[in-house]
Amino acid sequence: MKIKPLHDRVLLKRIEQDDKTKSGIIIPDTAKEKPQQGEVIAVGTGKRDDTGALHSLEVKKGDRVLFGKYSGNEVKIDGTEYVILREDELFGIIQ
Repeated sequence: MKIKPLHDRVLLKRIEQDDKTKSGIIIPDTAKEKPQQGEVIAVGTGKRDDTGALHSLEVKKGDRVLFGKYSGNEVKIDGTEYVILREDELFGIIQ
């Protein structure tokens, strides 16, 4: 199934963190925090300003981004969990 977000929204897939700490301690699933990094799967067309001009998004498919722990809406598509959020909820692009 293909999905395309509308307007200035971005579809992300969370990037899971390691199961171990640097010192070798294994972290159980119940103690893990939600990842705050994601890979952009799809982007919308852009946002319109007051004059009606379309401004394209700065992020593109394949970018790795940082976002807030509880930002966006989680959706499940074909058994895979994604996050849909607005571009202004993103903190930055990981280079």
